Amino acid sequence: MLSRHVVTASEAGSRTDVAVARDASAPRSRVADAIRIGRVFINDEPARASRLVIEGDILEYELSEPAPLLALPERIDLTICYEDEDLLVVDKPAGMTTHPAHGTRSGTLVNALLGYLGTLPGDELRPGLVHRLDRDTSGLLVVAKTPDALSKLGIAMKARRISREYLGLVQGILEFERGTLDGPMGRDPQNRLKHAVTREGRRAITHYEVVERFARHCELRFKLETGRTHQIRVHCAAMHHAIYNDPVYGRQAPGCPLPGQALHAWRLAFAHPRTGEPLAFESAPPPAFAQTRATLAAHGS
Repeated sequence: MLSRHVVTASEAGSRTDVAVARDASAPRSRVADAIRIGRVFINDEPARASRLVIEGDILEYELSEPAPLLALPERIDLTICYEDEDLLVVDKPAGMTTHPAHGTRSGTLVNALLGYLGTLPGDELRPGLVHRLDRDTSGLLVVAKTPDALSKLGIAMKARRISREYLGLVQGILEFERGTLDGPMGRDPQNRLKHAVTREGRRAITHYEVVERFARHCELRFKLETGRTHQIRVHCAAMHHAIYNDPVYGRQAPGCPLPGQALHAWRLAFAHPRTGEPLAFESAPPPAFAQTRATLAAHGS
């Protein structure tokens, strides 16, 4: 059965495949498949993915059910910062999805971890994961190798006893040297593929301080008190200082060497789940981040 959607004023100007993906809360790859086999229509005519929709257009579509998701081992190089019998800390590159999802079924960090370790405890699609990073955010993640470590690290995360700090480049010049962003977050009511500060959302707290000011941008250091999806990116956009090169909450910068937002998880600290020993790790931003920073510092463009 075809689903039906009437394009609103706020959606006008979007590509057809984007508009359908938003309405269906589905990846564009599924929409592209449906368009290819003739199961997406605009005003009763077969749709083209690139056609820009206008207010009042009637979209009708039928998307095939996605194939079951599996997390399979793959031989992918990992940057391992620390490992013992209970856990490992990895440095994820920008551009790598943390775990399989309908838009990315292979090449993820979980695929690489399973290729390296064979098995991990926990959820079938998120085994060993205590937390995650957005695909285009680089940096440190702790991974549990045993059920006991996964349980204890999960408890520590919920109790806010795992410290996570990020470096980010943002648009514009902040007025204050440091501050706290305290805004509840949930799904964006206008776009189900995004998140936003909403009155009905869950509390989200981000602390920040200015590392350096450039002509038109700043480098900030962030510390998370909570860990909502896209938290730093949403909070920065809400205060009108979007993360530089963020294609979802800001805008992509022509010629930027980063695949997405200029955000790096540079420091991770927690107590070892078995011994209680304090552990802390730091990771320098990758070359593309450093290059972007140098460009902003030199030119302010």
